[in-house]
Amino acid sequence: MASIAKITPHLWFVDRVDEAAAFYVSIFPGSSLDRVTTIEADTPSGPAGSVKVVEFTLAGQPFMAIGAGPLDPFNHAVSFMVNCDDQAEIDHYWNHLLDGGAAEQCGWLRDRYGLSWQIVPAAMGEMMAHPDRARVRRVTEAMLSMVKFDIAALERAFEDD
Repeated sequence: MASIAKITPHLWFVDRVDEAAAFYVSIFPGSSLDRVTTIEADTPSGPAGSVKVVEFTLAGQPFMAIGAGPLDPFNHAVSFMVNCDDQAEIDHYWNHLLDGGAAEQCGWLRDRYGLSWQIVPAAMGEMMAHPDRARVRRVTEAMLSMVKFDIAALERAFEDD
C-alpha cells in the first residue's frame, strides 16, 4: 500500500477536475496524475458516474480533487504560492497558469479553473523580514505597483539606499 501524506490539499471543482489536474501536472516538474476514480453511485452532487475524484502530485506535493458540482467557489481565502528562484521561473509559471485565467495585483493570478496562485520570488520572504524597515517599505511599495513580479525591480528597491 502506498504511503499517504499526513496533510493533503483537497480541491472541490465544479467540473473538469481531470482536465484541471492534467493542466497543473503539465506545468510543474516532478508532477504526476496518479489516479482518477469515477464514483459509480448516486451522490448529493449528481447521478452515478458524474462525480470524479482525482489524485495527483505537483512538484512532489500530493493533492486530491473532486469534480462534484457547484458547492463553494474558489476564492482568495486559499491560494497556492509558488516560490521562484529567478525571473525565468516566474515567467514560466505565470504564463502557463495565466493562460485562460486572469492576472491580479502583487503576483496573484486566478487560473482558468478559478484557483488562485501567487507566483513570487523565493527571496521575497527574506526581503520582507529584513530588519531595515526602510528597505522593507521600498520593496513593499515596488511590489504594490506590480501585477507580475519583476525580481530585478524588487532587488533594486531593496538595495536602493
